[in-house]
Amino acid sequence: MSSDPSAADGEAPTHVRRKRYSGKNPRKFSEKYKELDPHRFPGIIEKVASSGKTPAGTHIPVLMGECMEALQLSPGMMGVDGTLGFGGHAREILHRISPGGKLIGLDLDPIEQPKTIARLRAEGFGPDVFEAVLSNYAGIGKVLGQKGIAAVDFIFADLGCSSMQIDDPDRGFTFKANGPLDMRMNPHRGISAADFLHRCSVDELAEVLRENADESRADEIAAHLAGRSLSTTMDLVDAIHAVVRDDSGDTVRRVFQALRIAVNDEFGGLDAFLRTAPFFLKPGGRLAILTFHSGEDRRVKKAFQQGKRDGLFQTVNEEVITASAEERRANPRSIPAKLRWALV
Repeated sequence: MSSDPSAADGEAPTHVRRKRYSGKNPRKFSEKYKELDPHRFPGIIEKVASSGKTPAGTHIPVLMGECMEALQLSPGMMGVDGTLGFGGHAREILHRISPGGKLIGLDLDPIEQPKTIARLRAEGFGPDVFEAVLSNYAGIGKVLGQKGIAAVDFIFADLGCSSMQIDDPDRGFTFKANGPLDMRMNPHRGISAADFLHRCSVDELAEVLRENADESRADEIAAHLAGRSLSTTMDLVDAIHAVVRDDSGDTVRRVFQALRIAVNDEFGGLDAFLRTAPFFLKPGGRLAILTFHSGEDRRVKKAFQQGKRDGLFQTVNEEVITASAEERRANPRSIPAKLRWALV
């Protein structure tokens, strides 16, 4: 039953004004209602993006032209986007392999994947040309096997987190706003970052910080964090600041990165993907991988070099591809990006 007296009399319910935010522009993710509802406010996304920012709930694809050049796409090709995300790269791939092509998009995130499917369907990419599967890219062999596909023309992977995951405090990836200390790509599987920290020994956590983020003060930070019961992202930020007061924010960023990688077993998944992906490419097929930190790039570089020595690849790009100065200015999240490709 409605608590509004006017509703009981058959009148329209009283309009409740949206809570106002302080300042000229909204700062909190939940307050950016125009960015989060682009259908009602169609001009806002372009306005925010043109200012060099990533609109809330979206993801600006990085090195788009370079990725497409690396894949050498043409109409009729079939391939896999191993990290579907917001669907920016997938959208461009679909345009380039049409007509007659097909893209299979893999992603772990059950929250964002339905939104991406809806966006691509709205642009006319039906099930005959685009199919999404809830799967880690490490499971590419299983996915293709279930579909009776022996090999494809190309495989693409854009590693790490998407902006819409990082920006949403409820997902627990960001240290810029308070939220549950979760960090899982799939919040229905595995353990949260809070549980991971609580179960970790000092030695285990120190190794995670060194291996996943090249943290120079890993032992000191691990001694303070391991075994702690921290439930929110700000709890973790405060705990890090109690050990290292770093005004640049780099230490906090590295700790969050290291925990995210550990919680989602990102390196384990990447290593499995690198071992198997070449065997699911047709002769002349291409594998392109976009990385965002040194731990990822080292693995891709070494795997490609070893693959060439073993005869799995005809060619690998010798010089890593990075974002142009123009793209770095327009999209700061492109700054750490590195692209490598290999030809089977």
